[in-house]
Amino acid sequence: MGFLQGAYAIWYRELLVFFREKERVISAIVTPLLWIVAFGGGLGASISIEGMSYQQYIFPGIISMSVLFGSIFFGLYVIWDRKLDFLKEVLVAPVPRSAVFLGKMLGGMSDVFVQICALLAIGAALGFVTSLTGALLALFTAVVMSMCMVSLGLIIGSKMTSPEGFNLVMSFVMWPMFLTSGALFPIENLPSYLEIVVKINPMTYGVDLMRLALLGITNFGAATDLTILLVASAAFMFLGSKGFEQMQLS
Repeated sequence: MGFLQGAYAIWYRELLVFFREKERVISAIVTPLLWIVAFGGGLGASISIEGMSYQQYIFPGIISMSVLFGSIFFGLYVIWDRKLDFLKEVLVAPVPRSAVFLGKMLGGMSDVFVQICALLAIGAALGFVTSLTGALLALFTAVVMSMCMVSLGLIIGSKMTSPEGFNLVMSFVMWPMFLTSGALFPIENLPSYLEIVVKINPMTYGVDLMRLALLGITNFGAATDLTILLVASAAFMFLGSKGFEQMQLS
């Protein structure tokens, strides 16, 4: 089996698993809506930023949160595949391990793409998405972000052997990335000692690009945001591919 055939087979399998587990689809849509309604409507009821409601302001951040959570947690399925011996069968097959990584990455990206399409449709119904161009740019941003974050999740998943260990690492990676990205408030409001964390966080630029697509607001500019996301994606893809090549079967 060739490289592309192997990658396609893994991608198709991940897509089938996603649609068969309807709970994942429902949870991926309901959880962000709870953040918008409960958090945005409760805490932000009396807050306006940049002349708009708080719910409208954080909507791009909640979309980005969905990309982050859905992408990084995809690495958990590497651990489950290892426990079920599915990954062992795949890794001993005559397919380059980089093809397995690529198929996994594309599978995670496809899952996130479906989730974001649903959330943007709901956002349009709620009045948070006001133009087709903005929605298409937001989808493009989500694809680039998911390429970066799925690769990061797969890197972590390839190094871990238990779901508990993965979840522990995620607590120290995912939440700091989300909370320092500016998803819920302007990054200017963060303490100055967190400035370096904000600037090295790829999610910061993903949220900024998402907010530019949906609201026309940006701190760094589209070129800077996209360049940093693509560089981070390339670095994580390289490390993830190496991680799969070095992964132990047991």
